[in-house]
Amino acid sequence: MSDREMSEKEKDSPSPEIILASSSPYRQRLLQQIGLECRAIPPEIDESTIQNDPLLKPTHVAEILARLKAESVAKSHPDSIVIGSDQIVEFDGKPLGKPATRENNIHLLKQLNGKTHQLVTAVCLVHQGASYAFTNRTLVTMRTLTDAEIARYVDRDQAFDCAGGYRWEAAGITIFEKVDTEDHTAILGLPLIRLVTVLRSLGVVIP
Repeated sequence: MSDREMSEKEKDSPSPEIILASSSPYRQRLLQQIGLECRAIPPEIDESTIQNDPLLKPTHVAEILARLKAESVAKSHPDSIVIGSDQIVEFDGKPLGKPATRENNIHLLKQLNGKTHQLVTAVCLVHQGASYAFTNRTLVTMRTLTDAEIARYVDRDQAFDCAGGYRWEAAGITIFEKVDTEDHTAILGLPLIRLVTVLRSLGVVIP
């Protein structure tokens, strides 16, 4: 089959519907960035049971939650491609949660000050009973900041609901000096490079 014939066949075969098992506007925007239309359906799962299991390593927590999110939504939409994703901030082998308050946010960033930690981003796609999973690990190094600089950043972004206490999509990038990753979009919760490869294998026409 020639490239032209293949292109015509793609046009005649509509891509499967894509559903994002998340309420995150940042992940939705990432998919829209590459021209994909999708529905967002929040999954109905109890994340706390997995997050609070002392026997699970942070990477395993992210991978299990990504799978559970995708499977939860896929039950009602078996013919759609359902994308589940979860991200955990890991420091010294332990997950860092959301600070919730200004005081906790400052304390958390003081722990990370001048040091390197890891963002673990797990993705699971479920389509017609089959699952496809992968995990991205990004190392980020925070600049050495004064107490005043940390407090100023906290007051600016107020990332009390963000794991690690910083918001990448706002001013969070200003407090870091180095990022080591295969895919910079993983920082925002959805590694697009690997995701596109999987979606194409499932019949989604990209680009």
